[in-house]
Amino acid sequence: MDNFNEFEQPTGPQKSTGDIISHAFEMYKGVFLYAILAMVIYILASILIQALSGFDSMALSEEMREADGDFSSINIWGIPGVRTYYGLSGLLGLFAAPLYVGLIYMANKYNFKEPIQLSDLFIGYRQNLVNILIYSLISSIIIGISFAMCVIPGFFVLPLLMLGYPVLLFENATFSEALTKSFSIAKENYGVFLGASFLGLLISVAGVILCGIGLIATMPFLLIVMYSTYCAFCGRPRPLQTEKQIL
Repeated sequence: MDNFNEFEQPTGPQKSTGDIISHAFEMYKGVFLYAILAMVIYILASILIQALSGFDSMALSEEMREADGDFSSINIWGIPGVRTYYGLSGLLGLFAAPLYVGLIYMANKYNFKEPIQLSDLFIGYRQNLVNILIYSLISSIIIGISFAMCVIPGFFVLPLLMLGYPVLLFENATFSEALTKSFSIAKENYGVFLGASFLGLLISVAGVILCGIGLIATMPFLLIVMYSTYCAFCGRPRPLQTEKQIL
């Protein structure tokens, strides 16, 4: 695939939280069904992993109810299949990252009014795969640690990672280049990035209101916010002309 080194200026949203979220809504309408498909693929893979591992989530839920709030008495790692389940789930989360890149790529095609194909969803498995996987691992660790610290720090770290996936796709960058560029731009425009990431995350988890089922439709929205943020601060990438596999 050609590198996206040239940009058309100015064609993206303005560098403001409201404009970025508004632009993301417009883009999300064009890739909505594919976003649901990506979530369904992930959920089906999760179900398969649970079946293969032999992990009984209902048994864990029952133990938590019986503990009556005293979770210290629960030996989670003693539950049959739990180690295998969490190990495979971690790998699933890692290898789902190219799907995120695929949705961002689809949003860019929709932005240019280009026809979208189902195969576009899997472009991350064909281009820059190794760097996408490494970036996904590093960013997941950073986000996981920050949210584990009483949750709140995670909201302040997330903005620094908003441009990673778009940079990996549109600039065919290495994982270190993606991290560096994302941190650098976000640091200089932190207020806008904080607002966009917070609202994007809030909208993404809003589906939990519909008994959790709505998450299938709303969860990928943050990825499109990443694309719109990239357009605002780096310019809208030119349409893709050729494809070739770059790993």
